Amino acid sequence: MRQLRPHIVHTHSSKAGILGRIAAYAAGVPVIIHTFHGFGFTPGQSSIVRQAFVWAEKACAALSTHLVYVSEANRREAAERGLGRSIPNSLIRSGIPMNFSFPSIRGADRRFLSRETPDRRGQTTSLRKKWGIPDAAWLVLSIGNFKPQKNPMDLAKTAKAVFDQDPSVHFIFVGDGELRTAVEGFVQAEGMAAQVHFLGWRKDISAILSASNCFLLTSLWEGLPRALVEAAVARLPAVAYAVNGVKDILIEGETGFPIPPHETALAAEKILWLKAHPFDARQLGSQARTRIEKEFDIDKMVQQQENLYQTLYDAVPLKTYYLNSFA
Repeated sequence: MRQLRPHIVHTHSSKAGILGRIAAYAAGVPVIIHTFHGFGFTPGQSSIVRQAFVWAEKACAALSTHLVYVSEANRREAAERGLGRSIPNSLIRSGIPMNFSFPSIRGADRRFLSRETPDRRGQTTSLRKKWGIPDAAWLVLSIGNFKPQKNPMDLAKTAKAVFDQDPSVHFIFVGDGELRTAVEGFVQAEGMAAQVHFLGWRKDISAILSASNCFLLTSLWEGLPRALVEAAVARLPAVAYAVNGVKDILIEGETGFPIPPHETALAAEKILWLKAHPFDARQLGSQARTRIEKEFDIDKMVQQQENLYQTLYDAVPLKTYYLNSFA
């Protein structure tokens, strides 16, 4: 930073946010911005570790010129904890592309396909055949790391609760991580291997979304889950644990079903309700898409970021900064 002399340093995430802001302050950078994509303190930590992270975030907030939140839930929690109370802040969503075109299944295209696209049926049939899933089967999708935050064992338990009532449903889990072996072991032990499909890491997410009927998320904490935003853009009705930024997206009975954490039986009930009410499921997906369009478009995010940079840049006496800094 001393070598580059940046006017602005903008950090993201907890570790980079703490180390980066301390470094920027020590280097004399005039504008220091941090975006919270969730917090470093989580429900899975001991009280001592959690409090240490809270104090670290408070100390670094004091070094910041401006704080950015991606969810109202995180903004409220920061206020409740007295984090950055006197620091100006903004809500800028983590945007994604809203334009639709059908991607190459083999490509890394992140654009999202409208479920009404005429090409969808042929591509859906091709993908389902590849995975061994009947074309008419109701398909539940989840995307995320297999780590404690994402709580993937509850995905498998939800699948078990669904199969107990309707064994024709299929589940797809996209992602990988430390807990995958345990989840796969549970699936094997419960005799669900033919209906639960582990795809690992994928680049054709938009195609997978278009081949699915419902989205499931069992995270125990989130900043604002982009996978859930992507599902909404693809007009998938969703069932998700009502934590942090999830509540910014899902409204009960309007854009999906937010439910309490670990309520796997209730998650299964909501999934089966969506399967039994296809018209209502499509309405929920469409309403989720409409809600997302208003705030989560990537072009809007870029414009908001640029406006923030310009405003903060204009407020700094840069000539004085360059004369006095890095002595």
